Amino acid sequence: MSEIQEIIEELTKFRNARDWKQFHDSKNLATAISIEAAELNELFLWKTAEESEQVDESKIKEELADIFSFALLLADKHDLNVKEIILEKIKINNEKYPVSKSKGTAKKYVDL
Repeated sequence: MSEIQEIIEELTKFRNARDWKQFHDSKNLATAISIEAAELNELFLWKTAEESEQVDESKIKEELADIFSFALLLADKHDLNVKEIILEKIKINNEKYPVSKSKGTAKKYVDL
């Protein structure tokens, strides 16, 4: 069993023990990801770039864990292989952002 599958198994055991699967439709999982991402962003709100590097790491870990958890549950709900979809997206991004055009710039691929 992969580490990702092991994590998903633990998440679903936790969820199922509480009878929360009924709340985990695609819309609610996607919304939860967005809300948790907003809570992560809130840690950095109104801080300078330097100040943002000093944010409490335990709070970053907590919010990232929530984001990853809901994302993994959504992937599991749709029988998506997390490793495959990430590697596929990297391949797509390699085509959109060739090193020769994108190295050192934050421009979007349509502006390269």
